[in-house]
Amino acid sequence: MRLAFFAAALVAAAVALLSPGAGEEGRSAIALLIEIDGAIGPATARQVKEGLATAGERRAEVVILRLNTPGGLETSMREIIADVLASPVPVVGYVAPSGGHAASAGTYILYATHVAVMAPGTNIGAATPVEIGTPLPGLPSDGDRSKDTGSKDEKAPPSQDTMTAKATNDAVALIRSLAEMHGRNADWGEKAVREAASLSANAALEAHVIDLMARDVTDLLQSIDGRKVDVAGSPRSLATKGLPVETLKPGWLIRFLSVITDPNVAVLLMLLGIYGLAFEFMSPGAVAPGVIGTISLLLGLYALNLLPIDYTGLALMLLGVIFLIVEAINPTVVLGTGGLAAFLLGAVMLFKVEAPGYRLSWTIIGVAAALLAGFSFATGRFLWSARRAPARTGAQAMHGQPAEILDWSGRSGHVLAQGERWRAEGEGAFTTGERVEIADARDLTLIVRRRRDLTQSLGELP
Repeated sequence: MRLAFFAAALVAAAVALLSPGAGEEGRSAIALLIEIDGAIGPATARQVKEGLATAGERRAEVVILRLNTPGGLETSMREIIADVLASPVPVVGYVAPSGGHAASAGTYILYATHVAVMAPGTNIGAATPVEIGTPLPGLPSDGDRSKDTGSKDEKAPPSQDTMTAKATNDAVALIRSLAEMHGRNADWGEKAVREAASLSANAALEAHVIDLMARDVTDLLQSIDGRKVDVAGSPRSLATKGLPVETLKPGWLIRFLSVITDPNVAVLLMLLGIYGLAFEFMSPGAVAPGVIGTISLLLGLYALNLLPIDYTGLALMLLGVIFLIVEAINPTVVLGTGGLAAFLLGAVMLFKVEAPGYRLSWTIIGVAAALLAGFSFATGRFLWSARRAPARTGAQAMHGQPAEILDWSGRSGHVLAQGERWRAEGEGAFTTGERVEIADARDLTLIVRRRRDLTQSLGELP
């Protein structure tokens, strides 16, 4: 019995060793699929990093990075490129499905993959960097500066054109180095950066921008089987024919991160947090506004920290919100107007990029600014009206109220006012039961006088 069990174990081990999924390096017979669908940002970079780490731990045969993106943030793009180049598992870039595209940052990522594949009906390109926006109105260009100075040798501060040229040249160097690393068309890559050129899948294959075309993932695995690639400096032959494909779904944290790193969501979280804390400070003990406000503020600041923001713009927005809160507490109009202006200027300056999917919506900013201003001015108007209204409690509320003399001797005695017995003082001799009027209150003593209506009535008698 033991001999039969031992023989069966040997046969199973031999079959496992001879199977196509287990070579000398012990790689698993599986292909892992990572989907990038939408703008590339911090959540996308984290998704790719975790996916490649999982592929390395499971020693997968290949990772398929399926791209359908309009582009995104340069910082996140460079993180993905660094992870792809350092991956111990071959990464296949696949632009799909038909009708999809790998524009802007997606072009660089496709160039960085070990094998570049596109589905029919897709396109690639338009990789001009947009991190630096257009020149501000009134800012002279390099040519204008030369005309003003009258000499090209005279040094002038770098203009917006110079900064754009620096960003463009840096992007060209990056895409050419990636193209040379994998033997692809570096000249067209430079054209995609400088001229925002684009190519269809067929044109990209003819121009040697990509390695092949595939209708679907099964066709892709069939086409790249036996292909030799250089992975982290070591040559490797791919054995992908008939491999099962497992899609790596992003976890809840990555999905949550993709939501809060939307610039509009981050700004709204920050505003909600500030006003939640303001309500808590104005009404201590409410608890809920303070808890919700603190969580929202921390989430908003965390999301903004992951995005390329201008901290001067953030400071202006915070200052504007603080001014609007002060305006609500102490109406001055000046603080409210200044706060609204600071908030809008900060929103204009906040983000330093114009990447697809990472632009502030002016509709949202306008609505938020209008709500902030409306709330502040409405609250201020209510407080101002309440301040001008007559007092309802305390000594001021008793001014002019009627009282009845209980006993009186000389200039002092006791009166009944608002159902309570009070010590009172006043000019003149009052009799018990006489109705008087409260003129003032000093500590716990009322100052009384004869009622004005009675005095006026007596004065009108002939």
